[in-house]
Amino acid sequence: MERNRVVLVDERDVALCVMDKMEAHRLGLLHRAFSVFIFNREGDMLIHQRADSKYHGGGLWTNACCSHPQWDEDITESAVERLRYEMGLVCPLEKSFSFIYKIPVENKLIEHEYDHVFVGYTDDEPDPNPTEIQNYRWVSLMELEREVSERPQDFTYWFKMALEQVVCNNFKTPASRIG
Repeated sequence: MERNRVVLVDERDVALCVMDKMEAHRLGLLHRAFSVFIFNREGDMLIHQRADSKYHGGGLWTNACCSHPQWDEDITESAVERLRYEMGLVCPLEKSFSFIYKIPVENKLIEHEYDHVFVGYTDDEPDPNPTEIQNYRWVSLMELEREVSERPQDFTYWFKMALEQVVCNNFKTPASRIG
């Protein structure tokens, strides 16, 4: 499941064209992305440690999954499919919000994304893809807040940017969200 291309967009998320993923990251061009956050019945969040082999952010902790939808893909369907590919999980996802960010990362790359954030709820245990994920865990929001505050360098930039809004917008009674 290679995703070697990204959809370049404008500041209103209007698709402009397709470009090689690494070239877009070298040039820092705005492109479409998504981030998926998963909660369980207890209200714990699923986070994962990116595989060391990732082109950037290897070894950092982040949300359940993230990727780039392709030109001909519905963003929600792409997020559902990528969650299954990376974490071995299937659950309904709801769009929560979007935001734009731009930050230099390692390897002389620049993340400049129009990030669509999705939230889902499940008590299923992940079956992670080892080419994407080297570790995962469920963590309470209180513990996660402490860890991010004490060791921000251990987490991806987009995760830290989205976390507060994800929790404020979506943390309702998780038990009622799981069928």
